[in-house]
Amino acid sequence: MIENVEKFFSLLDSDPELKKRVDEAEANYPGCLEIRDAVAKDVLIPIAEEMGLGFDVADLRKYETRVKMQRFNAPECDEDAMPLWLLDRGWEDDPDIFERDKQK
Repeated sequence: MIENVEKFFSLLDSDPELKKRVDEAEANYPGCLEIRDAVAKDVLIPIAEEMGLGFDVADLRKYETRVKMQRFNAPECDEDAMPLWLLDRGWEDDPDIFERDKQK
């Protein structure tokens, strides 16, 4: 349900308590971003399901692909845009990504 992914991330952007909960759950995982699918399955999806916004990793990937394409086609790049969970974290083979994530 791509609509549920969109609703979940909208809430994540606007609800500091939800963001804190996701950040704390994610912090329990090692620094390896290569396990992003597993973290999504164990962190994001259960929290979303508790909120009645169930989705799976395939839905998340579809949603993020659509958002990434919208950003790519936008006339101006939004530097403050929240990084995408799967596509902006760990899917590129770029060691600088790990350093940027540590600095945030």
